[in-house]
This record gives sequence, structure tokens and C-alpha cells, in this order.
Amino acid sequence: MNTIVLKNMAFYGYHGNLKTEQLQGQRFFVDLEIQVDASKAGRTDCLEDSINYVDIYEVVKQVMTGTPYHLLERLGAVIVDRVCETFGVDSIRVAIRKPSVPIAGLLDYVEVVTTRGKYE
Repeated sequence: MNTIVLKNMAFYGYHGNLKTEQLQGQRFFVDLEIQVDASKAGRTDCLEDSINYVDIYEVVKQVMTGTPYHLLERLGAVIVDRVCETFGVDSIRVAIRKPSVPIAGLLDYVEVVTTRGKYE
């Protein structure tokens, strides 16, 4: 079993529950881990026998820069569903960080983690 990790992908999106977040937009950061059996790719050294990281990135990018959602929980669910459907992945972990949150206090970011399969 192998784990493919895409760490700290950065996107500008218009997600949030407040009107100002939806109008102005902000940065979001995404980590993604998937469990795959890449033993064949390990033997053949052929990309066709694995999952192309570029393709995973593009699926995440489409969600993060596309339709605005109110909640990070919804964003995580959509990413998980699309990656699972597109690549036939059973185990996935997605963390979405939002550094600019409307909280009257000091913090680095809010993060929501969505998991399916082995990660649950």
C-alpha cells in the first residue's frame, strides 16, 4: 500500500458564510492524502499504473476555485467525493485551512478535516 500526499496546495476562493467572504474571496490551503495500491507502478515505472498527481491537483483546484460553498465541511465532502469517483480511491483524508476567519481573537487558521475509508 502507498500513500500519495499533496501538501499545502493554495487556492483563492469565495467560500464562507458571510457575504463579505463570498464577495472578496480569500486564500485557502488544502492537504490531501490517499491510500492506493501502487505496487504495479513500483514494478513497471509507468504512470498509467498509478494516479497522476497533476490530475489529483486539478480535481481539487476545480472544487476550490469553482462553486462557492458556505462551509469548509461542504468543501471537504465535495473534494472527497470527486477524488473517490474520479480515481476509484477508497481511503482519503482532506484538510482545508482558512487563515482569514471572522473570529475576534488571535489564531493561525481554522481547519476542517474530512476522511473516508481507512482514515475514519
